Amino acid sequence: MNASQKYFDPKVLAAVRPLGLRARTLIEGLVAGMHRSPLRGHSIEFAQHREYVPGDDLRQVDWKVYARSDKHYLKQYEDETNLTCYLMLDQSESMLYRGQQSSLSKVETAQLIACVLAYLVVSQQDSAGLITFSDGIDNWLPPSSSPVQFDDIVRVLESGKHNRRTEISETIQQTVQRATKPGLMILLSDLLDDREALLSALRLARYARHDVLVIQILDADELQFPFDQLSRFEGMEDASQVVTDPLLIGGAYRKAIAAYCQALESGCRQLDIDYFRVQTDESLAVCLPNILSSRQLRRS
Repeated sequence: MNASQKYFDPKVLAAVRPLGLRARTLIEGLVAGMHRSPLRGHSIEFAQHREYVPGDDLRQVDWKVYARSDKHYLKQYEDETNLTCYLMLDQSESMLYRGQQSSLSKVETAQLIACVLAYLVVSQQDSAGLITFSDGIDNWLPPSSSPVQFDDIVRVLESGKHNRRTEISETIQQTVQRATKPGLMILLSDLLDDREALLSALRLARYARHDVLVIQILDADELQFPFDQLSRFEGMEDASQVVTDPLLIGGAYRKAIAAYCQALESGCRQLDIDYFRVQTDESLAVCLPNILSSRQLRRS
């Protein structure tokens, strides 16, 4: 691990508190190597020019304008001039899970990703808003491009409560109803909910002309099921308990969770929705640039 990547190691990030400091530690090292506008899409409808800033994509330079003025200007398209980003973060009790091999819980990982994406959006002078939810919308921070929006987002995340069940589909429907204009909707959740209802709600978001990015956040335990002794498993969002031998059910469980995630990914692709899965023990130095670059390549 080199000197820069150590700041993205989950163990190092877990030792940095509070969230605001942890997020800034991550952003300081991560954003420096990213393209200036990794969340913008592309439209064929030209809107205006803007002056070139170091780090911009040279493919967007208008060389005809350069020939006339000896200055570098970029072509800016309609959907690049007024991006509105709705960050939707699941803070239900299942997101509190942290396995023995993970240094961060699912919700802590989601919070860090949300902070990075919010910073990127606001730094490119677009608007970012935050919706935290569990069995419905808990907090709605309206989109803004104000320089203080990032601090407001961190404040809302730090004050979040985690004491309810998950109702993702209902939250998506409420967000679509309240959103004043189509934008980029980013869903950060473990997605442990009714799959058909979830995909139906995502379809509604696409019909409302939202661009959608889904980031499923899971702990390694939830995918690998590493338990090998008689255990009592307790529900995090209800009072249910199951005593069982993991060796008897492990194979069936791993097959079921793999099929569930594959079906989610397939459903998202059919709706032209970007889907990515992040594990809480992964380095954000790897997974975040991969997510952003993959999205950018698919839309270029």
